[in-house]
Amino acid sequence: MKLIAFTHNNKRQIGAVDDEYVIPVDEQGPDNLVEYFTADDATKRRLEDRISSAKHRVALEDIKLQAPIPRPPKFFGVGLNYADHIEETGAERPEYPTIFNKQSTCVIGPGAAIHRPRVSEKLDYEGEFGIVIGKRCRHVPRERAREVIAGYTICNDVSVRDWQARSHTWTLGKSFDTHGPIGPWIVTPDEIADPHHLDIKTWVNEELRQSSNTRHLIFDCDYLIEYLSTVMTLEPGDIIATGTSSGVGVKMKPRGYMKAGDVVRIEIEKIGVLENPVIEEPADTAFID
Repeated sequence: MKLIAFTHNNKRQIGAVDDEYVIPVDEQGPDNLVEYFTADDATKRRLEDRISSAKHRVALEDIKLQAPIPRPPKFFGVGLNYADHIEETGAERPEYPTIFNKQSTCVIGPGAAIHRPRVSEKLDYEGEFGIVIGKRCRHVPRERAREVIAGYTICNDVSVRDWQARSHTWTLGKSFDTHGPIGPWIVTPDEIADPHHLDIKTWVNEELRQSSNTRHLIFDCDYLIEYLSTVMTLEPGDIIATGTSSGVGVKMKPRGYMKAGDVVRIEIEKIGVLENPVIEEPADTAFID
């Protein structure tokens, strides 16, 4: 299934996509996907029955997609995880994954605007394959890693390069508000037999900037789950953005940084397309509640 969060008639709901239609969960069901992941089998069967009944349908064009997980408990990034990206940066192949955090307030959904921050012009894209955790777990061996995956999504690890360089952890440059687009939905594992053989491409406007395949991951999905769960409890809704390939703007000559008016589009085989426009950071982003 393709699981979504969406707004229809000013009401936020969750459901599934079936071709050009959306099937909402029933009124007894959970109101967010994190709760859906941990719901009992009967709840999940009800959604499956609604899909097969061809009833309760809403046209996909009549709803507004939201970020499937609007505030993930943890949002991990993985640096230098494609061989071609390591080559373009001149870095050495890592012995262990380079893990960093994106703060959850950076998350936006498909179609929402990425802000070019007023403090920097060095705004970059990173098209990435994302893992969504579906079960609370710890010390998961790699041979059981697939058991804890709720599904897969697309991530744009938007990066402010000069702020990224200010800290060895990279967190500041990875966590500006609006710099964590995810979506357009979460595809359940039954639809993706092999997450390590998927084409992934990124366009800025009509220019293809990145083109690779998840088979080139240095540390694959199963290893990353084993590695992270050795340290901490993983929870439903946690997201792991698995890294980006070559073709990032910072390595182009001249630099290919994003600017207001650009549209960045990421496509991953068997998942779909995540597209977001870029605008200047609005003046009203300064506030104190």
